Amino acid sequence: MSSHVAPGDQVTSGLDRRTELREFLRSRRARLRPQDVGLPSHGRRRVPGLRREELAQLAGMSYAYYARLEQGYGDTMSAEVLDAVARVLRLNEEERDHLVRLAQPDRHSTTQAAPPPQGLRPSIQRLLDALGVPAYVVSRRMDILGWNRLAAAVFGDWGQLPPEERNVARLIFLSPEMRGRFADPDRTALKLAGVLRINAGKSPGDAYLSSLIQELSQKSEEFRQFWARHEVSCGSIGDSVRMRHPLVGEFDLVHEPMALPGGAPMRLITFHAEPGSRSEEALRMLASWEMEPLR
Repeated sequence: MSSHVAPGDQVTSGLDRRTELREFLRSRRARLRPQDVGLPSHGRRRVPGLRREELAQLAGMSYAYYARLEQGYGDTMSAEVLDAVARVLRLNEEERDHLVRLAQPDRHSTTQAAPPPQGLRPSIQRLLDALGVPAYVVSRRMDILGWNRLAAAVFGDWGQLPPEERNVARLIFLSPEMRGRFADPDRTALKLAGVLRINAGKSPGDAYLSSLIQELSQKSEEFRQFWARHEVSCGSIGDSVRMRHPLVGEFDLVHEPMALPGGAPMRLITFHAEPGSRSEEALRMLASWEMEPLR
């Protein structure tokens, strides 16, 4: 599958589950070579990767049965069948869970479409303010619902933006200033596209999330290319990200996301530096400088 999506192409309002499942499986077949899974290679192929019949053979099922899965009819298939497909395709845990949700949405859908939350409980904002590390809270569609002073020092003062523009994915793909805060913005952007992909798979009928995907697909060539790769990511716990700050230069932060209980799905995102590191010193310097009130 080509990774290019033309600017005029449309992202549907709501995830088309069968299309997503078909394209996800095709993208994962395309990244494997026959020799990767112990099959002989017979020269050049018309399309890269494993053929459907080869995958079916390795997974211990008929070609027709596997073809039904790629057509979106996985509802009646057992967990063992999906596990066999995941094993052959060498899916990681996040990818395997994504496959199961797409194949059997009635059994594994975890969230329903709902209006995005408009703000935080005061107690959550007080928690953010009390933390000694950069931290913010996002909704399922990556809207920034609250943050603390150190997050503003590291990422920029989101309080200066209109509320509708306070969205992590939107800023990474559409704001040069926000991208400039990351030493490797492409890596960050790819991970964010993967987070949106997983969230869309959990709630395929969420029109609010789909509207963001639609906007990014229309305005960002990079997003179109990353979205077409069908990467999935939960925003892995313990990931390190290198920041680039105009005052303290480059430093590394460790990313720790955690779900907040109650109400609409929200995640608290915290960042910390390794103790005793230059990065910890950079954070300490940022925290010590007097800042204007955020709001």
